[in-house]
Formats: sequence, structure tokens, C-alpha cells
Amino acid sequence: MITEKLQDIREVRLSPLDLLPQHDLREKILDLVLRGVPAGAHSAAKAHLQSFRRELLAASVENVKVAVFGGGTGLSNIIGGDSRLSSWTQKPFVGLKEIFPLTRSIVCITDNGGSTGELLKDLPIVAIGDMRHVLLSSIQLANLQKRYTIDAMEARAVAAVLSAVFNWRFIGPLERNRPDFLNIEAHLSQLPRPFEQFLKSLFNYLFSDRRLRPTLKRSHCLGNLLLAAAIYREIDQGISNVDLAGKQKLLHKAIFSGLNGIAQAIGAGERAVLPCTSTPAQLRVLYTNGVESTGEHKLSEARRGFPVESVEVDYCDTVRVYEEVLQDIHEADIVILAPGSLYSSIIPVFKVPGLADAVRHNRKALKVLVSNLWVQSGETDLSIADPQRKFHVSDMIRAYEKNIPGGTKGLFNEVLCISLKDIPASVLQRYAVEGKIPIFLDREQLAEQNYIPVECGVYSLDALAERGVIQHDPDTLALAIKGLYNGRSCFSETLHESACQAEASPTTCQPPQGGHSQPFQRHIGIMARLNALEISFIGGENRRAEEFKSTLGDILLDHPIIPLRHLEYFSGLHCISREHWHRDQQWDNVFSFFDPEDRCIKIRADQIFIREKLEVALMIALGESLLGNYAEKKMMKKVEVDRIHLGRVYHLFLRPRKERDCFLSQEQLATFLSLARMCPTSDENHYTRLVNNDEAFTPPGLLMGLMYAWYIDNRFASHIEYKMSVMKIKQTDLIPEQLRMADRRRKMIAFFKDIVFR
Repeated sequence: MITEKLQDIREVRLSPLDLLPQHDLREKILDLVLRGVPAGAHSAAKAHLQSFRRELLAASVENVKVAVFGGGTGLSNIIGGDSRLSSWTQKPFVGLKEIFPLTRSIVCITDNGGSTGELLKDLPIVAIGDMRHVLLSSIQLANLQKRYTIDAMEARAVAAVLSAVFNWRFIGPLERNRPDFLNIEAHLSQLPRPFEQFLKSLFNYLFSDRRLRPTLKRSHCLGNLLLAAAIYREIDQGISNVDLAGKQKLLHKAIFSGLNGIAQAIGAGERAVLPCTSTPAQLRVLYTNGVESTGEHKLSEARRGFPVESVEVDYCDTVRVYEEVLQDIHEADIVILAPGSLYSSIIPVFKVPGLADAVRHNRKALKVLVSNLWVQSGETDLSIADPQRKFHVSDMIRAYEKNIPGGTKGLFNEVLCISLKDIPASVLQRYAVEGKIPIFLDREQLAEQNYIPVECGVYSLDALAERGVIQHDPDTLALAIKGLYNGRSCFSETLHESACQAEASPTTCQPPQGGHSQPFQRHIGIMARLNALEISFIGGENRRAEEFKSTLGDILLDHPIIPLRHLEYFSGLHCISREHWHRDQQWDNVFSFFDPEDRCIKIRADQIFIREKLEVALMIALGESLLGNYAEKKMMKKVEVDRIHLGRVYHLFLRPRKERDCFLSQEQLATFLSLARMCPTSDENHYTRLVNNDEAFTPPGLLMGLMYAWYIDNRFASHIEYKMSVMKIKQTDLIPEQLRMADRRRKMIAFFKDIVFR
């Protein structure tokens, strides 16, 4: 037997590739490209591997066309490093753009936070913050050298100036003679003369176009204002912002020309960065508990405690896509889906009609999904498949499959994942202590979904050493893409199979035609309503009415889910000092209410100087105002039997229908009162509720306000969050009342989603 086993061993023929520990050919190729030939390899095997590696790296990719989809930090980082970091100026010419000069970025436009959100209040354009970020990361050494006849050292100096200018953030208002702005402007003298003149012309235009003046009063990132100036410079100054909001076709052309002009001037190249659509849009997210939320920044801030069910995009007009973008996708040799926020990056891009189909119809391209590295709070901290466990790569793909019209087939084949075994255990342990958890690769699940996981060490050693963070390394990732592209002939059969699958998966999406108001239009409506209100300060505490209205406007605009119609149910807002505050606080510490007597919202004045407290107070009172003067009389009566005090009965008498000023119809009001556990009587306007001795009771008006605030943001009403926690408990029929309670909670959420917020 021993002799026979020895003979079996002698008959085995090993390939040099067998010296590489990975099982998959793609992973072997990438290991060879990224790490080189194993040091202990036999000389003959080493020669073969070295020759193979040289061929993989030597094949030119200068004319290879790359289309990359994504948004924000993840996209900018793989394109050319995160240009918002101060360390970026030390190595600005890295990543995909340097290995693949013909790289085009197609960027998500649903962001509505930060400086971008401030711009959207005043201008009827798409979100441009992510495009500014990606544009700066896209500047190429060769382009700068050719355009301005400078050497590599001078090009790095140009990148440093651009970083200082485009990333400068200020607290508004911005005035021309402001010292810190003059200091930023002085940086321009370090640029080549033509480049200096180009940026100075944008600076001058920024202050000369009256349409841009309102946004100069706010806090901003200067780079966003420069992009806005470049766009507006393409539009006749006689056309106002109000007119522009209805002329999206005009903006469509201006956005293309403005962005393209800046891209070429800064050395990013023609059409280096373009939006997925020129039509303003906003994100709408549905959670598995039935709550629907609007606005991308609300998603990132949310602590709903439930997974995301689905994502939609609401457009303000007919969706327009640049023909040049579709052409770039059609001609792409490589298509990359960049890492980024799961529900607010790739998915909104492919919600745009035509983009997913354009990728599917390109059957010659290498198509790669670059997987996210870490769980993101609010998006990937809970799995919809199993909320009890953490997020896996298959969960990410499942979310794409569910939310992208037509599914994911034909959009990508390989899934490029970071190799966790390459990361020091001490780093993973430290991350775990901080609550940061990696997104785990589950190979078997990906294989079942007909995708090819490619695991390799594409994280940045520099970022780990300098900032103690794990993120994709732009150069390593670009090299990995090059290895996959140049080695694609080794596994072409799999690509052919995926292409066939793509052909069998047509999209069923109907092009959305829009109709939702833009933040710009919504802001005008909000401020018009607030300016018509009576604002008063009673009892000493005071604040400038105009400044206060501006703060209220910002709060209301921050919650796009609130219909403007809700603002019609109160006629004023009174801020009342503590000494003059007479509301009974025996059962709660809610320092605001709606007073049906004068149709005014009343807020205790000490709440108005801290935005978070003002926000909660406003939301609760605003919710209460929707009931209006629905109650004609309310009373609490004792219940006694045989001289024993058993409790109290709360009586609610509704005002007759014709005299009622209420957001809800008679039927809707009856539904709400039923959900509030009020019992109807034979009189349609009389409801009761039995309350035990000393038991706290939330009357319908206050419940309406608390539910309204909770639905908008569950952190606003911990009392309601406590009530809703029953929905997180595993349901059993052991305690039937628990099932009934959970059902009431679901119906209450559905009522607010479908009736109140519509």
C-alpha cells in the first residue's frame, strides 16, 4: 500500500498556479498581480509565474474605457483618493484615473444634507456636493501637464491649491472682502495663469449673479458654490430661479456645459464626472415596520431599529439622461459599481430610466461590483433576511436585486471583496469595540445567486497606519481591476453565461414623469406660509421674528415628508416664558401644544433656543393642529361601584361636522380615535375611554402630536418608541393581547403613512 501511494504521488502534475493558495482562478491572478510571486516558489515555477505576471501588468489599458457608478466618498476614493482629506494632497494622482485615463464617473444626485441641502433651498438644481467631491478626486497628472505645460511637482502644487479652494467650508454669510475668503482667493496666484483666470472668473460670477446671492447668506463648501456658478454662467441672467424651476430642459444643458467646463479646466478631462440625471430628485425609504421616510440624509441619521424594505426615487420633472452618458456606458470596456451607501448610492442611480438597461446591453464589458467593507448604521446594520444577524455581501446584492428595476443580472458578474484574513486581528478587535462590524462574504450564497466572489487584499495600508481605518486603497483596487481586465480571456466562458442571463432579464420599469416639488420650490412655499403667520414672544424671552422664522423654515424643509398643506391648520406661533406657561404638566413634559381657541401653536420659550428641543416641540404641536377644533368638550368622570373608586372615564364630545376645522374627514377621525382606543357610543360624536386608578392616559390630541413627531423621526418621541417596541418582539399566540397590540401599532403606522402624510 505504501508503494502504491508513493506511485500515486509521483503521477500528480502540479501547475505553478497551484503554488498560490487561492481556489478561484481570478483570486490567484489578483494575488499574483498584487503580491507578486511567492518567495519560496521553485525556480522553474517562479519563472512561469513571473512571466505571467509581467504579461498581466504590461498590457496597456490607456485606451480602455471605464464607466463607474456611485456617489460620494466611496466613488471618489476609488477614482483618485478621498479628496476631502488633508492627506490627499500628498498623493493626489492615484487610483483608477491614473491607470485608466478614460474613466467616466456617473454620480448619484439624491443627497440633500450639508452644504448641498443648503444650496437646494435657494437653487432649482440637482444635488452637486458628491459631484464636486468626485471631480476633485478625478484630476489627472497627464491632463494638468498637457493643458498647462507644467511638471509633476507643479501639478502636485496645483492639486494642493484646488484642495484648499474646493474644500474650504465657511460659516455664512460670505462677502467679497471677508478676510478668510481673501486668503483663499490669494491661493489662486499659485496656479498657472490661464487656470487662475478661469477660477477668478467663477469667483467674480459668484458675487455678480443676483440669483446666487441668497445662497451666499448660508454656510457652505466653496467648491459647491463654484460648481453652481459654473452652471449658472451658462444661463441668461434674465431668467430667475423661479422661472428656472419650470425650465428643467434649460438647466439640463447648463449642468452639462458647466460641469464639463470645470472638469476640463481642473484636469479631470472631458465628461469625467456627470450626474445620473439632471432632474432634481429625492429618496423615499420604506422600513419593514411600515414607516416611510423621505430624504437621503434622514436615512443616514435614522435609528429606526428596522431593516429597510425598499427604496424609491421621486422626481420633480420628466427624467432626463444625457445621451453622452448612455454612449459612455455603451462604449465602456469596464463597468464598475463603486462602494458606497447601499440605499443612497448605487440604487438611486439605477432607478434612473435607461441606465440599468444600458449596462445590460453592453455585453462586452468586464462588470465588477466593489463590495462595501463595513456595516453602515441605518442602512446595513440589519439584514432584512434575518434581522437577528449582521449584514452579509449576499444581503447587499439581494437589496440591489429587489430595488433596481429589472434586477441585477447583467449589471455585474464579479464581486470584489476585501480579504478579512489579511487584516490584523488587533484592528478587527478594535473596530468591534467601537461597534464597527465588517460586511461578511458568504461565498456559497453568492454562488447560488450566480455571482463570482473575488476576495483579495485591496485595503489601504497607508490609511491603516495614518488614521487607523480600513478602506479601499485606490492604487491597489485599480491594479486589481487591471488584473481582472487583462486576464479576462482566461475566464471568458463565465462572462458569456452572464451575458445570456442578462438578455433574459428585461426591465419592467416605466419611466417616471415626476411631479414632486423641488426643495427650492418647497422652501418658497414654507417661507411664504411662515411669513404670513403671527409670531409673538410673551413674557420677556425674545428673539428676532425673521431669524426665528428662518430657523422654523429650515426645520420644516429638513423633513420633506411634511406636506405643505399641514401648515394651513395653525395661524400663529406664540413663545411663552416659563412664568406665563400654564399648561398642566402633571402627566408629561411636552412643552408645546396647539390651542384651538386661537388656532395658535404655543411653545415654552426656553425650548426655542436649542434647535433639537424646538424641533420636537414644533413637530408635536404641528401634529396636534391637524385635529384642529375637533373637540367640543372633554371631561374626566370618576367611576364608583358600591362606594369603591374603580377609576375614571374620559369623555370626548366631537364638534359637529359642519363646524369642524380638521385635516381628517369624519371617517378618518373615527379610525384614528379607534386606534387611540377610544370607544364609540351610539352618538357618532361621543367617545369614551376607561382609565384605571392613577393610570397615565394619553388623550387623543397629545397622541396625535406624539405619533406625528415619532413617524417623522422616532427619536423625537421616546414615549411612542416605547409603545412601538412590541413590534420588535417575536410574535406568538401565547399571549393573544400581544398580537392585538402589535396589530394596532401596525394599523396606526399605516394610518399615518396613508392618511396623514399620504
